[in-house]
Amino acid sequence: MNTAFWSATKLAAALRAKKIGALELFDLYAARIRQHNRALNAICVMDLEAGRKAARAADRAKGRKGPLHGVPMTVKESFDVAGWPTTWGMPENKGNVARRDALAVERLKRAGAVVFGKTNVPVLLADWQSFNPIYGTTNNPWDLTRTPGGSSGGSAAALAAGLTGLELGSDIGASIRNPAHYCGVYGHKPTWGICSSRGHALPGSAHPGDITSIGPLARSAEDLRLALSLIAGPDEVDGAGWKLALPRRALASFRGLRVAVMPSHPTAEVDATVSGAIERLASALAKRGAKVSDKARPGFEPAEAHRVYLALLRAATSNRQLPQHVELWEALSKTRPREDPSYEGQAAHANVMRHKEWLGWSNRRHQMRLLWAEFFKSWDALLCPTAATPAFPHMQDGERWERMVEVNGRPQPSTTQMFWAGYSGMCLLPSTVAPIELSGGRLPVGVQIVGPQHGDYQTIEVARLIEKNYFAFTPPPGFAD
Repeated sequence: MNTAFWSATKLAAALRAKKIGALELFDLYAARIRQHNRALNAICVMDLEAGRKAARAADRAKGRKGPLHGVPMTVKESFDVAGWPTTWGMPENKGNVARRDALAVERLKRAGAVVFGKTNVPVLLADWQSFNPIYGTTNNPWDLTRTPGGSSGGSAAALAAGLTGLELGSDIGASIRNPAHYCGVYGHKPTWGICSSRGHALPGSAHPGDITSIGPLARSAEDLRLALSLIAGPDEVDGAGWKLALPRRALASFRGLRVAVMPSHPTAEVDATVSGAIERLASALAKRGAKVSDKARPGFEPAEAHRVYLALLRAATSNRQLPQHVELWEALSKTRPREDPSYEGQAAHANVMRHKEWLGWSNRRHQMRLLWAEFFKSWDALLCPTAATPAFPHMQDGERWERMVEVNGRPQPSTTQMFWAGYSGMCLLPSTVAPIELSGGRLPVGVQIVGPQHGDYQTIEVARLIEKNYFAFTPPPGFAD
């Protein structure tokens, strides 16, 4: 496999053994960016000259800065990088130039990473596509007519195409998990609160976001584990009072692993290309000694969980709405009954709800969180989809709920599949996405591996076993040279 597609862990080992130089490696990625990025538009901000300078310094250093010493990487546009604009795809933020690095970026640099660019996002990180009026549209390297996902779409596309060694994303509505699934890479949404989001916010925002987490995307599960170990932990304020100690569990094989499987659900029907791939994975795990159940579930109705998630999600993002959407939600909330089951009806009421009502939704969320904890006393992981289909064709007109994806031959609002983001995410749980198949040999399909709160290394370990024994990252054909 071309060196550009090696995992960051393998790249770091090669640099450490002096089998390749940091400048040589950086120049390899720079050449691929010049060759491929125009078609993809994955990396939207970069300073290749500064990157070369940092790589050269890594070669000349007498000691190693850390486990990523000399590894080139990019980060999602929404993270602050000193001297670069942080816009979240909004033209009014073009002058918002960061004065310091986001804490996670700072920690990755301290570990030796050469951060040379930022990857594209949708406006306000609010889509499963990645397009905005500043940087344009990012394409999926498996099919340029399709979305790479969002909101960390540029991140996943750059990784899949071999333009970067590692990535840093964020996730409130599958914004790490969805692009990983669409582009055939690995992504991890951490347990809420274990990774400081300082430096990942709109200007002036200091309040921690509900549900949202920052986390890594990569070409291997081992990279996720390494990156998580580097970015996790409190900032200097919270660090005065607490330290993170996530449990670690090594798995030698699938034998004895207890796995629940949920390949589809009537709340958000999943296309057979995705549900079938997950069923085939479950069958393979069972044949290799895992205990597998397609009936085991936490003790609440998934349909109710979806309503709770949408209420909390749209409340959490209400403070970043554009004026035209504020007007839209206010108008809709006056005309739609509270029991309206549609996405737009539920979102409208969530955007304008009173705090007392929010407390009721959040209380039910925490009741469900405790039921998840009971569930994970009997099960190690839940396998489920990240989205209803593989990557869909670009569609940028109209509101998100007006855009349809085809699921088993029938149209489904693209927002319906948000169920798979929130079922576990709104209960603050970790999820790892790993590629498991190529649908029709053309488009990647991933599995979402949900684990108990603070069981981050456990879900990553399951992904590592799948990578080692079932299916691993595959470069898209047009970029494999």
